[in-house]
Amino acid sequence: MPARLLYTGQVVVDLVMALDALPRSGGDVLARSAAFETGGGLNVMAAARRSGMPTVYLGRHGTGRFGDLARQAMAAEGIDIAAAASTGQDTGLSVALIEPSAERSFISYVGAEGGLSAEDLRGVDVQPEDYVFVSGYSLLHEGKVATLLDWLAQLPAGAGVVFDPGPLVDSLEAPGMQVVLSLITLWTSNAEEALRFTGCETIDAALAMLARWLRNDALMVVRDGPNGCWMRQGSETRHVRGFPVTAIDTNGAGDAHAGVLLAGLASGLSAPEAALRANAAAAIAVTRWGPATAPTAAEVDELVGSSEFPATP
Repeated sequence: MPARLLYTGQVVVDLVMALDALPRSGGDVLARSAAFETGGGLNVMAAARRSGMPTVYLGRHGTGRFGDLARQAMAAEGIDIAAAASTGQDTGLSVALIEPSAERSFISYVGAEGGLSAEDLRGVDVQPEDYVFVSGYSLLHEGKVATLLDWLAQLPAGAGVVFDPGPLVDSLEAPGMQVVLSLITLWTSNAEEALRFTGCETIDAALAMLARWLRNDALMVVRDGPNGCWMRQGSETRHVRGFPVTAIDTNGAGDAHAGVLLAGLASGLSAPEAALRANAAAAIAVTRWGPATAPTAAEVDELVGSSEFPATP
């Protein structure tokens, strides 16, 4: 069986609005555009699927207009859904505000995806070659974290545990973090998240600190925007070049990176080769509006093979 991405995070619906500047408290501004898009965990899963990796969503999804949108989006990407829709609650909503700099701000409301039960996971048969993706957001949901941690502790030997802290998990003291640390085989984050989590001032120092906390064979990948990413495994630190582009929307770029990175590793690429493709995917994603903007494998091939860039990582 090919390696699968088993995603335990949250799929939500984004209301994406482009505006010239954020309003002051009590103020009002007019958006230049607005659209409902399925986002959150869909971004990582869509990126992996578009690069050929089988993917299963293990989170909850609600009944209602947002739950319908979430299921339609996952079906369109070929993502399998492990659990039936939760009754009595809709999928959550996130308002994504995009400024001209391409920076984005979020206001989120948690729905059905904020809960999880052992029954939801009962039918999931994890294989040793699978990658189980854990989002830092999940550790903050009181109705989900205990069930998730119990389930993670029972994973079969060999299954990879991928952790993305996100913007809200900022230290070892976060709920469940001590349990998750001992399980992580792949850390993926942007530089700001890594620096905040470790309390370090440089990426190199952050990677060294993470190496002290994680298991000896863990792979750490820290994104550095247009500069590409930095990787560490064991005592070796390596930089993998990026693909500078003009960004119009950074929403979902890190998720595109994570999904394509996992698809590359699952297909047998070395970590630097997979990271190079992930850097290309993130570069393409920031040139497009919306959350799930990961490119196809063919688009990544084209950018990686472009004469404008050298062929090696």
